[in-house]
Amino acid sequence: MNAPSTPPRKNKRAKLIGSVIAILAMIALGGLAWYLTHQPKEAAGPGQGGGRGGRGGMATTVGVATAEVADIPVVLDALGTVTAAATATVRPQVSGVLQKINFGEGQLVKAGQVLATIDPRPFEMALLQASGTRQRNEAQLASARVTLERFRTLLAQDSIARQEVDTQATLVRQLEGTSMTDKAAEGIARLNLSHTQVKAPISGRVGLRVVDMGNLVGSGDAAGIAVITQLSPIDVEFAVPQDRVPDLQGSIRSGASLPAIALDRTRSTNLASGKFAALDNQVDVQTGTVRAKARFANGDQSLFPSQFVNLRLEMSTIKGAVMVPVTAIRNGSSGDFVYVLDAAERTVSVRPVTRGQATVDKVQVKTGLKAGEQVITEGADRLKDGAKVTLPGDKPQAPGAGRRGNREGGGGERRQRPAAGAPAR
Repeated sequence: MNAPSTPPRKNKRAKLIGSVIAILAMIALGGLAWYLTHQPKEAAGPGQGGGRGGRGGMATTVGVATAEVADIPVVLDALGTVTAAATATVRPQVSGVLQKINFGEGQLVKAGQVLATIDPRPFEMALLQASGTRQRNEAQLASARVTLERFRTLLAQDSIARQEVDTQATLVRQLEGTSMTDKAAEGIARLNLSHTQVKAPISGRVGLRVVDMGNLVGSGDAAGIAVITQLSPIDVEFAVPQDRVPDLQGSIRSGASLPAIALDRTRSTNLASGKFAALDNQVDVQTGTVRAKARFANGDQSLFPSQFVNLRLEMSTIKGAVMVPVTAIRNGSSGDFVYVLDAAERTVSVRPVTRGQATVDKVQVKTGLKAGEQVITEGADRLKDGAKVTLPGDKPQAPGAGRRGNREGGGGERRQRPAAGAPAR
C-alpha cells in the first residue's frame, strides 16, 4: 500500500515563506549598508575634521622650531697626511773614522748641535801644511815688493834699465797670485777640520742610528749617520675638490687667515690648531683635486709624520644666515620646502625654500623664509598644505565640547533652576 503524498497546497506555502524570508534578509542587509555608509558625521570641533592631517581634518601633533639668524662658518672637511716641514739626512762632509757619537736615538736636537766627531788629526796636519806654504810664499812676496821699490828708485835716477823694473813687477804679481791660492788652500784645510764635527743641519727629532763608532764614514754614504725630522712646525697635506677651489682662492686673495683644525680618526678629539699654508698650482687629473697644505705649530708633539688625520678648514664665514634644523627641510618633486606654522590658526602652509650651507644639526635657508618664522620639525610626514596641527604645549579639548557649547550658548538655557525650597528634578 503506497504512503500518502504531501498535499500540493503545503508545498506552495513553504516556498512562499522561504521567498519572503530571503527578500526580507536582502532588504535588511541593504539597509544596514546604507546606514553604515550614510551615517551623519558629528559636527567638527576645533582641531577635528574629516581626514587626519587634511584641511578640516583631525589635528596632528607636531614639533616646531623658530628660524634664527646666526653666523655660520663655511668649512671644508678632508682627509690629510701629516708631513714634516723639513727632513735631513746627517752625512759627514769629510771621510774619516767615526770617533764619537753625541746623540741618542729619538732625541730632540737643535740646529748646529754637534752630533758626531770624526778623527781630526789628519785634517789638523793638512791645515798646518797649508799654513806653512802660505807663510813661505808671503815672505817671498814681501821680498819681491822691496826689490821692486828699489828698482823704481834706481829707474828714477836713470841707473837701471826699465826692462828689469818691469820684470820685477811681474814677479810681484805672480807671487801675489800664489799667496791668494795659498790662503784658499789654508781655508779649505780649516773648513775640512771643522767638518770633522758633524752638526745637525735642522732642529727636530733624530731617528735610529745607522752607523756606530769606529767605522769609516764619508760623504758618499747614502744612509749617512742618522735622519732628522722637523716636528715643530709641521704640515698636513690634504686634497681640495676642484669645485671648491674658487671659494678657497677667493678667501686667499682677501688676505684672510684661514683657521685649520686637525682631528683624530673619530673626529671627536682636536689634535692641533693651525692655519692654511699653501695651494698647489695644478689639478690632479686622476682624482680631480688640488693638493693643499696647512701648517701647525705642534708644540706638544701631538702630530707625527705620516700620521692620518681629519682636517677641518674654515674657508669663510656667512654673516646673518637664516638657520633652521635639518629636519625642517623637506624635499618634493618641485624641490626643497618647509611647513610654516600659523600660530594663531594652528595651521601649516607649504613654503618653497633654497638650501644653503649646513652644519651638524642646522642648515641655511637662502630664500623663502624669514627669521622668526616657525617651521615644522617633527610630524611633517602626516601633513599637507593647510593641515591643522597641535603643539606639545596645547591643552587637549574634550570630545563634544563644541557641541555642548553650541547647544547651551545658541539655544539659550533650557533648564530652569529650581526655586528655593523646590525639590530638584
